[in-house]
Amino acid sequence: MTPRQLLLRMFEAATAAASPSVCLPLHLPPRPKGRMVVVGAGKAAAAMARVVEDHVDSPLDGLVVTRYGHSVPCNRIRVVEAGHPMPDQAGTDAAQRILDMVGNLTADDMVLFLASGGASALLPLPASGISLEEKRAVTAELLRCGASISEINTVRKHLSAIKGGRLAAAAAPAQMVTLAISDVPGDDLSVIGSGPCVPDPSTFAQAREVLARYRIAPPEAVARLLAEQVDETPKPGDPRLAHASATIVATAQEALEAAAMVAISHGWLPLVLGDAIEGEAREVARVMASIARSIQRHQQPVPCPAVLISGGETTVTVNGQGRGGRNAEFLLSLAVALDGTAGIHAIACDTDGIDGSEDNAGAIIGPNTLARARTKGMDAKAMLAAHDSYGFFQALGDLVVTGPTRTNVNDFRAILIE
Repeated sequence: MTPRQLLLRMFEAATAAASPSVCLPLHLPPRPKGRMVVVGAGKAAAAMARVVEDHVDSPLDGLVVTRYGHSVPCNRIRVVEAGHPMPDQAGTDAAQRILDMVGNLTADDMVLFLASGGASALLPLPASGISLEEKRAVTAELLRCGASISEINTVRKHLSAIKGGRLAAAAAPAQMVTLAISDVPGDDLSVIGSGPCVPDPSTFAQAREVLARYRIAPPEAVARLLAEQVDETPKPGDPRLAHASATIVATAQEALEAAAMVAISHGWLPLVLGDAIEGEAREVARVMASIARSIQRHQQPVPCPAVLISGGETTVTVNGQGRGGRNAEFLLSLAVALDGTAGIHAIACDTDGIDGSEDNAGAIIGPNTLARARTKGMDAKAMLAAHDSYGFFQALGDLVVTGPTRTNVNDFRAILIE
């Protein structure tokens, strides 16, 4: 098996481990005395809804919202597609319908909320007093400045009528059960999808601090909402959330472990560096390059042949109009740092199948990546500076294109060292 084939097989194993059909059935709750209303949001939401329909025989209805192109057919649960990463009116309308669905339930009823990565953008119902366009403007600035997903969601929760525990509060006194596929470092339920159904420890003051940290001047209505601090999100111990429970059914760590088993089966020693690695993508790549070289030169911290495996969510601070997501940028920076070092190959992909806003999951590099680029007249350092990693790997034919995987446990990175 070639290094490229092994890397692709490891990525396939990682995404398969987080497939709703694999991870969800064992966690489905028993039938309630009253109604079961199924709602949810995220890139895996439609696939999760289909699993619920396939395994729950009792009457149910509901609505889930997923990213454009990530839908699957369902019979009893309505599926709506909406905008991601920038929210749109379709998502706003779907969020309002979900809020309306859970508003008149009894203690005998159950709301099953299916959460996965992307839910924050897909449930963009603005708080009273601000518009969708104003919320979009703030979101766009946060995405461009390199803020972490936790920071972004702290702001989102305080500009929302449904996030940060507000959906669970609206559903009281019904039982609220959340089943989540985690796409956030640390698997914090209050961060996954901005936590619509769990208590929110963050505050308006922290949301203001995030905007100040990145020198973001929000629209006047947003600044006023954050300053007035009216209607704080439900906190731990809020009685409206007394009947709410939440379970994470798939994590990045499980996906990394599945990939590690593939590596072992082919004679490679895996070293899992962590499932929650954050930071600027190009800087993380430089660190990874140093570790890979240490393994190759000194057989430390593990001997060759080895594979470094990691997950998490890096960020990209965009300057200009480049194309490419954080995984492609990571790989381009890694290739530059390795500078053609023999015997090192790598893959970096988003497990949802979409790296940033392009059509690829990620890309693959090898020792000859820079040499091949030079024959095509491409300057890797210049394209990295311009954030044009997509154009770089597209020209080389090294993009990994899977289409939507309908799951999401964040980024997957593997570096083979011979």
